[in-house]
Amino acid sequence: MNKTHTILCPTDFSECSLNAIEYAARIGEKYNSRLILFHVANTEDYLKLSPMDINAVYQMDFLKDKLKSLHKAIERESLPKGLESCEWKIVDGKIVEESLSLAKEVKADIIVVGTEGMNELRKNIIGSRASKIVEQSEIDVLVVPRKVFFKRPKKLIFATNYLEEDKLAVQKIIDLAKYYDAEVDVVHASQGKRATDKSLHQIMTDELRPFIKYDKVNYVLKSFRDDLALGLENYLQTSKGDMLITLSEKKDFFDRVFTRSLSKKMAYFINKPLWVIKGF
Repeated sequence: MNKTHTILCPTDFSECSLNAIEYAARIGEKYNSRLILFHVANTEDYLKLSPMDINAVYQMDFLKDKLKSLHKAIERESLPKGLESCEWKIVDGKIVEESLSLAKEVKADIIVVGTEGMNELRKNIIGSRASKIVEQSEIDVLVVPRKVFFKRPKKLIFATNYLEEDKLAVQKIIDLAKYYDAEVDVVHASQGKRATDKSLHQIMTDELRPFIKYDKVNYVLKSFRDDLALGLENYLQTSKGDMLITLSEKKDFFDRVFTRSLSKKMAYFINKPLWVIKGF
């Protein structure tokens, strides 16, 4: 018996987390998923604001009402379109630890999380909590910025570094692309024009083509004189990509490729979702 595809979606009821819920529900419709809405309450912080509510009864009632409302809306909109089920859960604790713990408990396939996006005051390219979830998660994470509302993706951009695992990652991406009849651009970005990059690109392309059974895959080698992340951002915009995808088991992807762009006011995660593939 095949395991039901499971999506975990933490929410704090902010605009960005509501956008993440929409993405989770829409994708869940295609994968016939089980969707779990998840809120982490921080009773300690709440009691500082409402010291008379010792047992946090009013807080819990408020949170339950909010989740029930979201749950009802999703069932009404998405169950008829293919979502298998929707449920909700509240725990007390810290968002990162509890999200990762629940993901393991329910054997989630992906965590869909919202972020406020990058601003000049943050060290991380995305909000600190979403960033930590990306770094520490053992499963895929889809990061949805606050200003991004769901639309049917027409083009997915996969940033590759010529890893052997890319073959499996591309197949996973194609599974999503097929649902929307979307194009997939497999893009390798390098600094400067190097003969080795061109050679590796040709080898990778030759290896991938017979492995991929989808005729809407494009193989692109891009060279950028400046920062790689800014180059990828430019490609994402000029190619009209709807989602950036990367295979990243460790935090070094963000450190190596993105961190240096902060001073240049890169707007990557303000207007495009990021899907970080962690496993297969």
